[in-house]
Amino acid sequence: MIRPTLRAVLLFGATIPLALVLLAWDPALWPISLDIGLFVLVLIGVDALLCIRFARLDIACEVPARLFIGTMGAIRLSVALKHASRPVAFDALAEQRGEVEPPQSQRLVAKPGEPGLASLQVAPKRRGQIIVDAIWLRWQGPLALAVRTRRVALAKTITVLPDIRGIASAAIQFFSRDAVDGIKVQQQKGEGTEFEALRDHASGFDNRFIDWKRSAKHLKLLSKEFSVERNHQIVLAFDTGYLMAEPIEGLPRLDHAIHAGLLLGWISLRSGDHVGSFGFDGHVRQFMQPSRGMPYFTRLQNASGQLGYQVEETNFTLGLAELNARLKRRALVVLFTEFIDTTTAELLLESLQRMANRHAVIFVTLRDPLLPGIIDARPEHFRTAAEAVIAHDMLRERAVVLERLMRMGVHCLEVPPRGLAVGLVNRYLMIKQRGLL
Repeated sequence: MIRPTLRAVLLFGATIPLALVLLAWDPALWPISLDIGLFVLVLIGVDALLCIRFARLDIACEVPARLFIGTMGAIRLSVALKHASRPVAFDALAEQRGEVEPPQSQRLVAKPGEPGLASLQVAPKRRGQIIVDAIWLRWQGPLALAVRTRRVALAKTITVLPDIRGIASAAIQFFSRDAVDGIKVQQQKGEGTEFEALRDHASGFDNRFIDWKRSAKHLKLLSKEFSVERNHQIVLAFDTGYLMAEPIEGLPRLDHAIHAGLLLGWISLRSGDHVGSFGFDGHVRQFMQPSRGMPYFTRLQNASGQLGYQVEETNFTLGLAELNARLKRRALVVLFTEFIDTTTAELLLESLQRMANRHAVIFVTLRDPLLPGIIDARPEHFRTAAEAVIAHDMLRERAVVLERLMRMGVHCLEVPPRGLAVGLVNRYLMIKQRGLL
């Protein structure tokens, strides 16, 4: 499509008052006043003809197949000129759909024998798919009086996945390097039930672990050492209700939970445990039977990437009852969820009570960093004071719910988003070391 530029419109508009002045000075000069406007139109037509044709452009576009949530990607665009004698400046804009930030146009300059390069930024807001329908190009003629616009169809799809790039490096910090590489077997001592060795009893050791029979035989006190058991079932239960879609520190709560859950799953699989996944809100969205082996982590990652953002309220009675029925043996259930107050948490408490009777449960929720700031803000207006009172009541009711959960024997973890992954892994290692599974 060819159209005049703003410069051409202003130049043609400037001929109108000039023509009126000439007619007012001498009506016989009307042919000259008309020729001025025609001359500008001819210049616009010549510039349109000199504007490089689309057929003389060699366009290459590289679209990434996938991106990770919380990061930015780029569409690589290259424009080369064929049989051109002058450089041409192009404005490029991506036509895209999905949960993504609005695109920004980029300028690139292609020279004869040297292609022009540009990176069109793609910033996903949520997991899912981003569809890049086309790339729009716009360039001007040598006089900047005419501009060509062309749409280059692409129809490419970018899959937005949970960010797992730092999971392996973060998980390796919990293991020795040789053990991860498979050169030696790592022994993890703890209060498990698998006998490991005997050692001399010392002050501060638990007297329950004294082996009295062997102590009498060797005429000195000997204590048993136990190793941490393996082959436990770990179930990552994700609440996909509308509360988990709330953004916190730039990402939805659900994405923070998925990242921490994948890190825990990686470490659990490395430790020899079985890991499964469960997603629910008003309905059961997903269930993956716990399995073992590092190749299973890819399936776990793909399944977590398919967890969508729902607008329904979470039915804890249905979801946790269904999970409890599907688990045939004792497991560690890690529940990632969110609640508002004690009223909405009543059904959650009842369901977790039944779950905690059979399984070990870690209740994971994110601490909102905005609430303490609202409480500590100086009350300069009535609205500020009212917001502080409401925020204080919310924190107090959350503390009441967490206290009731801890009395049930549920392990509660309420941390900021940045400390979620490390805090969850440390709690998992502590539970295994104490033999609570």
